Amino acid sequence: MINYLTVFLAHSQPASTPAERYLLVYMIMVLIIITALVVVFFVVFQKRKNKLLLDRIKQQQAFEKEIVLAQTESQEQTLKNIGWELHDNVGQLLAFASMQLSILKTQFTDSDVKDKFKDTSDALKESLKEVRSLSKTLNNEVVLNIGFEKSINNELDRLKRLKFTSAELVIKGDKVEFENRKHEIIIFRILQEFLSNSVKYSEAKNLKIVLEYQPKLMIITASDDGIGFDMDSVEKGSGLINMQSRAALINATLDLYSKPNEGVTLTLRYPTS
Repeated sequence: MINYLTVFLAHSQPASTPAERYLLVYMIMVLIIITALVVVFFVVFQKRKNKLLLDRIKQQQAFEKEIVLAQTESQEQTLKNIGWELHDNVGQLLAFASMQLSILKTQFTDSDVKDKFKDTSDALKESLKEVRSLSKTLNNEVVLNIGFEKSINNELDRLKRLKFTSAELVIKGDKVEFENRKHEIIIFRILQEFLSNSVKYSEAKNLKIVLEYQPKLMIITASDDGIGFDMDSVEKGSGLINMQSRAALINATLDLYSKPNEGVTLTLRYPTS
């Protein structure tokens, strides 16, 4: 439009009368106003378009967050049910089997037979202890009652009894309580997922979890000294996707680092305020 105005002025004869000059000024003003209106309309249209796109993205994110939350709650209920089954049913069966062995042992006088009964009975008692310990970590109500740090310690102690040379929890800084206790459960489940993968795949001997409390941030580092893996060649499994989904649910960032023969390290940054 400005180019048109330039051509128009270049080819027009000089205004010789006041009326002609007035008409020329009027046309120029009209063209300027039209141009300004077009620019304003374009800016308003772009803002409106951007707002609609942003609202659509927010709606999609909210929908995805609700899906993850529903899946998480479903998983928690499943774990809770498994915990009850382990504690009530499997635990009772193991306790009954241990009691029956103790009764049978009294009916034999041979020391070798008694020793075998004792070994079997001790194995059953240890199994019962492990089942009850595992059932507690699967029930979020128990985790909340025991507390975040104590629950991690219990899980590490259980794994140490199973196969690891060492499994330690290191705490740095002044403890900060969770404002939302559901987040406490979510972080604990992320750590459980990491530890479960270490048990199944890492061939590690040592585990370590560091809780570092900062004024507005909790940094959690979990690591093992296992065989590790090449991050560029390994596809994301359901475990890693599950951990990342849970982290996003509480506005935390999760990073996983590994190299062959250098173990695996998980770093979780959770804003506490």
